[in-house]
Amino acid sequence: MISRLRFLHPQSNAAVVSSDSAHVRPAPVSFREQVRKDFYRHGGRILNAGFVTLLVYRFGRWANARNNWLTRRVAQKIYGAISMVVSTVTRVWLPAQVTLGDGFHIIHAEGSISIHPDVVIGKRCGIMHNVTIGTNMIAGVPKIGDDVFIGVNSTILGNIRVGDRVRIGANTAVTTDIPSDSIVIGSPAKIYPRLGPFVRGSDTGDAET
Repeated sequence: MISRLRFLHPQSNAAVVSSDSAHVRPAPVSFREQVRKDFYRHGGRILNAGFVTLLVYRFGRWANARNNWLTRRVAQKIYGAISMVVSTVTRVWLPAQVTLGDGFHIIHAEGSISIHPDVVIGKRCGIMHNVTIGTNMIAGVPKIGDDVFIGVNSTILGNIRVGDRVRIGANTAVTTDIPSDSIVIGSPAKIYPRLGPFVRGSDTGDAET
């Protein structure tokens, strides 16, 4: 009876399909597709240190996800050997246990980058060189939101939360929670609303003239 009604009223059938699809999670991106996106995000150069680092990271994640015990152990051994060599050459330590969102971009890999295995980083994060993200003497690591930029020579330490769309300037030490839509500058870090200091400066200049 229901099938006849759907045949007679196709628009109601479409509504049911769209309602069902709203609850369906998007399919996970394949290993190959992730590598392809990383490749083009890092200039389309196969020897780019950022791309090579992410390639090894993706392989480590793939190895840890194998269901077969023997396959997983062999893949993990291969990952461990490759990761040791690549991290020594590139000076970028990005363990496979790190949780990365889509679009992670190692903008510059000319200096060292060290990320703790328990760190969680959201989507479209851009990171410069000489950056450390990890613990601060005691347990607990940062959780970083989406669309965050991390400047050169910056450190993000401790059990803190960095919100979405945050800009962390060069030579900044972050050890406290950062609200979304903020600019963080200096050591110790000073937090400003996005464009706040610049807007106030321009307003002052207009008032003086």
